[in-house]
Amino acid sequence: MRKTVHQQRRLVPCLVNHEHAVELEEIKRLLDAHLEAYEMVHADLVAGGIDPDCGRKGMSAEQVLGAAVIKQLEGYSYEELAFHLVDSSSYRALCGFGLGDEVPSANTLQRNVKRVRAETLESINRLLLVDAKKAGVEKGRTVRVDCTVEETNIHEPTDSSLLYDIVRVIARLLAQAKQGGYAVEFMNHTRRAKRRNLGAFNANNKRERRKAYRDLLKVSEATLDYALCALPVLVEQPNAVVDIRGAQLGEGIALELERYLPLGRQVVAQTRRRVFEGEQVPASDKVVSIFEPHTDVIVKDRRETLFGHKLCLTTGRSGLVLDCIVLEGNPADSTLPVQVVERQRDIYHRPPRQVAFDGGFASRANLADLKELEVKDVAFSKRRGIAVSEMAKSTWVYKKLRRFRAGIEGGISFLKRCFGLGRCLWRGFASFRAYTWAGVLSANLLMLARHAMA
Repeated sequence: MRKTVHQQRRLVPCLVNHEHAVELEEIKRLLDAHLEAYEMVHADLVAGGIDPDCGRKGMSAEQVLGAAVIKQLEGYSYEELAFHLVDSSSYRALCGFGLGDEVPSANTLQRNVKRVRAETLESINRLLLVDAKKAGVEKGRTVRVDCTVEETNIHEPTDSSLLYDIVRVIARLLAQAKQGGYAVEFMNHTRRAKRRNLGAFNANNKRERRKAYRDLLKVSEATLDYALCALPVLVEQPNAVVDIRGAQLGEGIALELERYLPLGRQVVAQTRRRVFEGEQVPASDKVVSIFEPHTDVIVKDRRETLFGHKLCLTTGRSGLVLDCIVLEGNPADSTLPVQVVERQRDIYHRPPRQVAFDGGFASRANLADLKELEVKDVAFSKRRGIAVSEMAKSTWVYKKLRRFRAGIEGGISFLKRCFGLGRCLWRGFASFRAYTWAGVLSANLLMLARHAMA
């Protein structure tokens, strides 16, 4: 019988009989099997002299790790994560929240999740690899390696936009200080800098562009001078204005100015070198973001320029991510094979028997070093003058490994589309590494759960 309205609702929530709910239950079982994982997360949460026995009741390590996994698994913002933890009994169970427990706010979730270090997440991932080996899912005997780029969350950098960023950010900080009662003197050149930024971008010829840059450099240097003069005032002038943590407002603004001043000077210097001296500034000397100064300039195959960090990923036959190296700078792929295999030896206490690389990793020196590490068969997708007989025991094995290597492209796409490794949304290099490993860990948990359900 079909009714218009159910007059009597259930008093007890019904069990969730859905494939994804079963996956979440399996992920919870995988995490609960390693109490040492929760201990490592707990150590991060109480690091920095925090006494876990004092203050109000905070999130447990189980809840923080579960929240981090759900966030990467579903691609939620912290606001969305807070809502779904309230709304979903499956998510609450994964995090260890009872039906009557209060779920933390978005700010609390962010503050706790960001305290978990990349090294902790990497160690937890290695615990899962031990489980996978015992279950026969992944033994790490045949692996494939490739590099990709994870971008930082910045706008497309140009010299004019970076100069405009410097002017507007420093002017905003100085305005906050003045409103707080500090005797700082400055002229707000933000609107003028914005016009010159647009003028440099839309200039019809080199003369117009240089004219816009000349004035933009003038206001940028003036703004940097204002900040330099304001620093002693902010530190020395007594003031009763405090922020919500009880710290002096001036001290906080002074720290921000000290962070932006050297970056501003570097942006001014690189603009002069490139625009007025006609010099090609090396990527290692460039600042491409004053908010994410750790960002590297990475050119792929001389055709595409990306801004972020290079990742070296190692996966196995099961599709699990066995290792991930977040690289600084833009090292050539040919410098990485030995490091990759040595890390695999640390994980499995023996080198892999077969390794498949992209063509960029190929060199005779690398082949010789890998053979010394007792790797039996090596396959570079582009041979670069190396005979197949030198790499593998037969042409059949080489072709099989080369086809096997192609599968990592799908794995990289999976990580970027579903686990956020296309662009990091967290600030700072340490947070970049933690964000990356959170995505890798969540992907491996999901794949292990699916293997267990198969």
